[in-house]
Amino acid sequence: MSTESCCAATPLHSSLCSPQPSIRNPVVGTLLAFDFGTQRIGVAVGNTFSSSSQPLTTIAEEKNDSRFAAIASLVKEWQPCALLVGLPGNDDGTPHELTALCRRFANRLQGRFSLPTILVDERYTSLAAGSQLNKEGIRGRAQKRLLDQYAAQQIMQAYLDEPAACVILSRGVHE
Repeated sequence: MSTESCCAATPLHSSLCSPQPSIRNPVVGTLLAFDFGTQRIGVAVGNTFSSSSQPLTTIAEEKNDSRFAAIASLVKEWQPCALLVGLPGNDDGTPHELTALCRRFANRLQGRFSLPTILVDERYTSLAAGSQLNKEGIRGRAQKRLLDQYAAQQIMQAYLDEPAACVILSRGVHE
């Protein structure tokens, strides 16, 4: 039996995430966060000890094999204790057209890297990332190149701010 839920400041509608008890012992250490998209995957790195996060890179590969090779390289370099994946939803919490694809991506990450994988509510992360880039004076094409990794940073920050609101995707860890 797998446990699925989301990290969220506000609870997601039950059709998006199953209501489950929160993680009793949140993961501790380095984390990688992913803002999954069909064209690009934004990646951020963070650390639970310092509760800090930073944008890392954007994977713009078209083929899944190339995407997962790039992710494998990042996992090898950063040696995270867990992976975070943003789970999109509509404003009212109902599933978004990308919700199922993000769940599939999260399941693939967990299966390939055998790391705890946590779904994080990513509603409004792109909006917050765009706002952050605007404050830094980054606009236009430069912003487009960075938006996904800044959105991944927002996903990471949501977890760092409220890890107890998250539930792990895979069974057996943090029970």
